[in-house]
Amino acid sequence: MPVDIAKLSFEEAMAELEKLVRQLEDGRAKLDDAIGAYERGALLKRHCEAKLREAEARIEKITVTDAGTVQTSSFNAQ
Repeated sequence: MPVDIAKLSFEEAMAELEKLVRQLEDGRAKLDDAIGAYERGALLKRHCEAKLREAEARIEKITVTDAGTVQTSSFNAQ
């Protein structure tokens, strides 16, 4: 039985997604199995994208001002 996707780390989900892609590209799976793999792959992709968004939200841009002080701003700030 497959592991709950919500419990997977980004790396675990990406590894499983890569494995599913290789299996689908191989083309030997039965149609129902291929459809199931595709559906799980779509969920894994969505999970990985969410994990990346979470990581981006946590990253701060660290800069040193002309005065020599350290300043932080959000990742998305320009």
